[in-house]
Amino acid sequence: MHAEGHKGGHGLVTRVPDGGVRAAVGAVLAVALTAALAGCSSTGGKRAEDARKAAAAQGRAAVDTPRWTFAMVTHSGDGDTFWDIVQNGAKQAAVKDNINFLYAHSDEAQTQAQLIDSYVAKKVDGLIVSLAKPDAMRTAVEKAVKAGIPVITVNSGAEQSKAFGALTHIGQDETVAGEAVGEELDRRGRKKALCVLHEQGNVGHEQRCAGARKTFDGDLQNLYVDGTNMPDVQASVLAKLQSDPSIDAVVTLGAPFADAAVQAKKTAGSKAEVDTFDLNAKVAGALEAGTLGFAVDQQPYLQGYQAVDLLWLYRYNADVLGGGKPVLTGPQIITKDQAGALKGYTERGTR
Repeated sequence: MHAEGHKGGHGLVTRVPDGGVRAAVGAVLAVALTAALAGCSSTGGKRAEDARKAAAAQGRAAVDTPRWTFAMVTHSGDGDTFWDIVQNGAKQAAVKDNINFLYAHSDEAQTQAQLIDSYVAKKVDGLIVSLAKPDAMRTAVEKAVKAGIPVITVNSGAEQSKAFGALTHIGQDETVAGEAVGEELDRRGRKKALCVLHEQGNVGHEQRCAGARKTFDGDLQNLYVDGTNMPDVQASVLAKLQSDPSIDAVVTLGAPFADAAVQAKKTAGSKAEVDTFDLNAKVAGALEAGTLGFAVDQQPYLQGYQAVDLLWLYRYNADVLGGGKPVLTGPQIITKDQAGALKGYTERGTR
């Protein structure tokens, strides 16, 4: 430092009258300068993080690729909370990837196919489709592929996805998931189980029950109910439990139907354990309370998120994930022990 003074990076100017004081002042300035710079670094990091969060909150994209339009068409019925979680994942990825995201659904196969056709006519840049009733979807999906629209299938139809021309499939293997259920029922010492199918003709539902029957050492029976009518679901399960007190497990194939089965169990005075496929906030709470025995989570948020993200990667970089095989998101058996840790995620709609 010169005797006439020195201007540092923070505008500090000092005049030092002699060598002894010069050293002392220099030491003080060094400490002050170090602290100031550290403060700037800390503040800068916080500001960067705050800016990142603000961008996310305002729906800003993380990429500068064109604003492509992707559409998702599923077999969901009205009020199915499972598909709300799928949409949450898809919308989050769409914001990040600068995607205009469209969604339509119908539990009627013919209508679902017509919705796919309508998006093909609009020349969307990518399609995400569930194949619960694949035979009814084939022509529509193949038409999209022929039109040059990349297609990814989600949730159901893994076996048909590649044959229909889709890039890949994202979801759980329904047979494997069913087998996991049968094994879990065995671990719990169950002897007679009821598998409640809420949508006739859904190949994934049939695979779940068949898989459970394959690994379950006890007796498993199918019960078909009208999933669009919750009082009918409850009444059907109630009648079965009343007519056969030996049933010691009821497995529903969707989170919204688990509560109906629990209510039927209470009315029947049954001691059967109620278990379910899929997870949401209500199921997580019931697992914690011991009202439900276990849930099979296929991570629907991940299905929606990955579908949009993989379409973006294909459009941007011709990437295809899976190597010709489905990209698995489940199954994961969730019990009371894990429910508490996941409850916060279910309440925000991401599990």
